[in-house]
Amino acid sequence: MTADTPGQHDAGAGEAASRRLCVFNGGFLTQRRLRRILALAGYQVSIGSPRDGDLVGVWGQSPTAWRGERAAARAGVPLLRIEDAFLRSLFPGRARGEPPLGLLLDRRGVHFDGRAPSDLEHLLATHPLDDTALLDRAREGIARMRAAHLTKYAAVDPDLPPPDPGYVLVIDQTRGDASVRASGAGRARFREMLAMAQAEHPGARVLIRTHPETTGGHRPGHYGPEDVSARVALIAGNHSPWRLLEGAVDVYTVSSQMGFEAILAGHRPRVFGQPFYAGWGLTRDEEAPPRRTRRLTRAQLFAAAMILYPVWYDPYRDRPGRFEDALAALEAEARAWREDRNGWVASGMRLWKRAPLQKIFGRERRVLFADPPAHAAERAGRDGRRLMVWASAAAALPEGAVRVEDGLLRSRGLGADLIPPLSLVLDDLGIYYDPSRASRLERLIADAGDMRPGERARAEALARFLVQRGVTKYNLAGALPELPAGRRILVPGQVEDDASIRLGAGEVRTNLALLEAARAANPEAAILYKPHPDVEAGLRPGAVSAEALAGLADAVLEHTDPAALLAQVDEVWTMTSALGFEALLRGVAVTTLGAPFYAGWGLTRDLGPVPPRRRAKVDLAGLVHAALIAYPRYHDPVTGRPCQPEVAAERLATGALPRPGPANRVLAKLQGIFASRAHIWR
Repeated sequence: MTADTPGQHDAGAGEAASRRLCVFNGGFLTQRRLRRILALAGYQVSIGSPRDGDLVGVWGQSPTAWRGERAAARAGVPLLRIEDAFLRSLFPGRARGEPPLGLLLDRRGVHFDGRAPSDLEHLLATHPLDDTALLDRAREGIARMRAAHLTKYAAVDPDLPPPDPGYVLVIDQTRGDASVRASGAGRARFREMLAMAQAEHPGARVLIRTHPETTGGHRPGHYGPEDVSARVALIAGNHSPWRLLEGAVDVYTVSSQMGFEAILAGHRPRVFGQPFYAGWGLTRDEEAPPRRTRRLTRAQLFAAAMILYPVWYDPYRDRPGRFEDALAALEAEARAWREDRNGWVASGMRLWKRAPLQKIFGRERRVLFADPPAHAAERAGRDGRRLMVWASAAAALPEGAVRVEDGLLRSRGLGADLIPPLSLVLDDLGIYYDPSRASRLERLIADAGDMRPGERARAEALARFLVQRGVTKYNLAGALPELPAGRRILVPGQVEDDASIRLGAGEVRTNLALLEAARAANPEAAILYKPHPDVEAGLRPGAVSAEALAGLADAVLEHTDPAALLAQVDEVWTMTSALGFEALLRGVAVTTLGAPFYAGWGLTRDLGPVPPRRRAKVDLAGLVHAALIAYPRYHDPVTGRPCQPEVAAERLATGALPRPGPANRVLAKLQGIFASRAHIWR
C-alpha cells in the first residue's frame, strides 16, 4: 500500500516512502505519536506553503481546518483529513493527553459527514467484503471488544451494576461536536429524538447516556437536569457501553460511535444524523444519504471500519500495526486501569520486589506497602484501596484481598537472583500452585471449553512462538551435552521448601524421592536429572548428593537450557514443576506426582493427589489460553506499559530487557537464606 491509497490501511509492513504533509495546526507539531503514525503511513509533517506533490493535512472538520482547506485550494493540492481511530485510548485526549492507537486518514472526505463521500463510505460501498479470513477477523474483533468492554475511550467499569433491563437508551453527544454539526443537528434535534423515544415506547423508562467528556467536565452535552422526568433519567459514570446496550430494548442516536457499537451488540438503532454506519440496512434512519444503497452485515461493516480503513499503530514495536495489535494494547491498558485505579496496599513484599511492583501496579496511584496483612487491610480500607499480599506470605487473607505471584513467562534470569518479572498474577480465590483451594486459574481452565475460535487460534499461535523461539519461564541459557541413548525421561529438580511443594506435593516431596520413584517405575529408561537453577546457584535448598545421583540418574544436566533439553526427551516426571507445563507445550508426555495447575485435565498422567473438582477435559489450547493469556498481567520493561503476552514473549526471546546491577547477587544470597528459614519465599 502506498501513501496515496485511500482506505485499506491494515498491517503496513514498515515506514513508507515519505511525502510532505503541510499542516496549519500546532497540534500536528506538538503531538509526537501523531507525527509518528503519519510518518509510518508515509507522510512527513511540515510547515510552510504546499508545493506540487505535497498534501495538506487538517484535523477532520475542526475549527482550524479552514486554514488548511484554504491553503490546499489555493495551491491545488490534495487534502488529507485526519481523525482518531475508533479505538483510541483509555480517556479522551482532553482528559489526560493520551496518544491515539490509530488514525483515520481520508482523502475523499471525513467519515462522520454524510453530505459527501469519504474513503470509508467508498470502502463500504465498493469493497467486496467477502473474504472469509477478513470476516472471521471481524467477528472475533467484535467478540473481543464485547468481552473486554472496549470502546473508543476504554476507561469504563464493567463491574458497575447497570440499571435494571428494559429501558430505551438515548445517547447524548457533546455540543459543537463535528459529527453533530455535519448532521445539521442541534439542541432541537436532540429534543426531537428524546420525544420520539418516549412516543415510540409508551410506558418504558428512558435513559439518557451522558458523553464521557461531559461527565469529565470537558464539554457540555445536549441534555441536562431539565430533561429529567418521571420516565426519563440521566446516566453518567463509568458504565460500560456494552453493559448498557445489553439491557436496552431500543437505542436512539444522532451520530455517536455508540450507535455503531449498538449495531455490533445486536441492535438496529434509530439514527437521526448521517454517521458512517447509517444507510447500510443495519439502522432505522431518519435521513441517511440516499446514495448508500448497499446492504451489509455487521461483520462487513466492522471489517471496513475497524480493519481496512484505519492506520493502526503498534506502540510496543514502534511500527504500523494490525487492528489486533491495537486491540490487544487497549485490552492490556484497560485491564491495568480497572484493577489499579483505586490504588493498592501491598503486604508481604520483600524490599527488592517493591520497585517492580510499583512500576506495574502503581501507574494510577502509588502502591503503599504495609505489614502484617491485618495492618495492611486496615490501611486499605481506610484509604479506599485494594489489598494485595504475596501469595506465600499468608495462608489466610482478609476479605477482599488478592494474592499476587510471578506468572509463567517471568524473566531472563531467576527470581532468586532478583531479576524483576514481566508477568504477575492476581488471584482473588487462591493461587495457582495451591491445589487445596480453587484458584482463579483453575476456574479459567475449567471454562476453557467455551473458547471462541479466535481465542483458540491466539493460544495456538502463542504456544508455537514459545516453542519455536525456546522461551521458558526463566529463559536460562546453557549448552546441551551429549545425552545417553534410549528412552529418555527428564526429572526436573525443584526447590524443596518451595510453596508449590509444601502445598501441592503428594507423598513424594523431595528431589531424591522423585528420582527414586522415576527409576523404580522405569528401570530401563535413561533418567536425566536437571537440578533447579536456584539450587545450582546455592540460593535455595534441594541438592541431591553425588552418591545418590550416581545410582539413580544416567546423566546430571547442570546449567542446561531447558527448552533445548525438552526437545530431546520422551517424558517428564515431576512433582509440581512448571517445566511440566513447558513439556506439554512441546508435545512431551508428562507424569505428575503432585498436583500442579496443569494436572487433572486429561493432559497428563497423574499419580499424585489431584483435586476431584478438576473434572473438565481441556485441550492444550485451552490450558495455554487460561495460563498465559487470561490469567496473568504483563509489563513491558521497554515502554513501561502494560502489554499483551505476545509482546512479553518477544522480549524474552530477543533478550531486549534491562538487567539489575552486580549488587543483586549478594543480596539474592542473603535473601535466599532468610527466606528459606522463614518459608515465605517462592
